[in-house]
Amino acid sequence: MTDLSIRPERAAEAVARHIETLILEGSLAPDDGLLPERDLAARLNVSRPTLRDGLKLLQDRGLLVGEKGRGLRVAALGRGAITDPLLTLLADHPEVEDDYLDFRDVVESHAAGLAAARATSLDRDRIAAALDAIDTAHAAAAPVAEADADAALHQAIYEASHNLVLLQIMRALSGSLRSNVARNRGRMFTLPQIRDRLRDQHRAIGAAILARDPDAARAAAHAHLAYVRQAARDLANAQAQLETARRRQSAGGLGQRGQA
Repeated sequence: MTDLSIRPERAAEAVARHIETLILEGSLAPDDGLLPERDLAARLNVSRPTLRDGLKLLQDRGLLVGEKGRGLRVAALGRGAITDPLLTLLADHPEVEDDYLDFRDVVESHAAGLAAARATSLDRDRIAAALDAIDTAHAAAAPVAEADADAALHQAIYEASHNLVLLQIMRALSGSLRSNVARNRGRMFTLPQIRDRLRDQHRAIGAAILARDPDAARAAAHAHLAYVRQAARDLANAQAQLETARRRQSAGGLGQRGQA
């Protein structure tokens, strides 16, 4: 006689494991909403009670969250969910930006090499689409759109590396440590000479990945991050010098210089 009592539990765990895998590999991203219950049960070929049990397991593990009127969605994993005081401390200190870009150089150069070796046809299509978006925004002189396309390209490269640890760590850090980098990146895309260099560098990285040349992809990514790091230093130095000049002009706001 078959023991039917354990089947729903096993099926619910299978549902949870399947959705966990989609989250881990990046198919379901933080804040992505799930399909309505009826559609989700049909897609997974399980009953709605079994589906609810599986989803409850994921909620208990902190992977899914629910809000009234919005249904279930993937939790803000690695972004709002990471509240380690060390990350907050790092994010609050602009001088960490240089170290973060140094770290990105190491990681993203390796990721570009992996992407060149491992990218599927779908991965290459996404990278090509990101490059097209960069070209479109560049031609339109739209710095915000170009910065967004830049971020999309780097995300596509992480995913094409097919290294799940790399993908999830870079996603986690993106919201925690990139605030200063994002500000400087936005400023970079307002300067024509820097915008042209960045576009050319992105094209070189993408072309190497699409040509399946890991060595060229690593070299192009390293050249790009080294340039971004130096440009960020130059922008920070220029801003610091401007602020010093303003303080001197006004006696630091504490003196009587210039007052009647």
